[in-house]
Amino acid sequence: MLEDTVLIWRFKRGSREALCRIYEKYRTDLLRLAAMLLRDKGDAEDAVHDAFVSFARSAETLKLSGSLKGYLLTCVANNARNRNRARQRKQTVGLDEAAEAASPDKTPEQWIAYNEELQRWSDALAELPYEQREVVTLHLRAGMTFRRIARSQAVSVNTVKGRYRYALAKLRSTFNGELEP
Repeated sequence: MLEDTVLIWRFKRGSREALCRIYEKYRTDLLRLAAMLLRDKGDAEDAVHDAFVSFARSAETLKLSGSLKGYLLTCVANNARNRNRARQRKQTVGLDEAAEAASPDKTPEQWIAYNEELQRWSDALAELPYEQREVVTLHLRAGMTFRRIARSQAVSVNTVKGRYRYALAKLRSTFNGELEP
């Protein structure tokens, strides 16, 4: 996290290179989070873009109390939540899957199996209410604590834990009999 401290210091003093490095360092994690929450590649890219535009404009006023990654993940989650609410108000349909970045370490057969499994999990997550999906994704994928998620959602820690518990129960029932004990 020393690198983040230096990057923030340089960014607050107007370094474009620092902003570019921050973007490059966290772009993949932020896109994955947004894609899991929004289930639309374009919306995910827009949510990350909007978060970085806002971040770039905040150089003079930025005051971080935690990690840079956590701050950016929270910004993206908030953007995703706002986009989801707007989508629900418009009642639009038509979700695209966000493609995972390819790794040269996997064979084509491994990628097919991986993508099928990813699709099954993505479909199961999509069946969850948005609030539950957001908690599961932020906790498991982004590594955020329940307390931090509660602050970002402006709800109690117990509410977040309940959403997480209900989501896991739903996922277990979805995959009942398919998971090894």
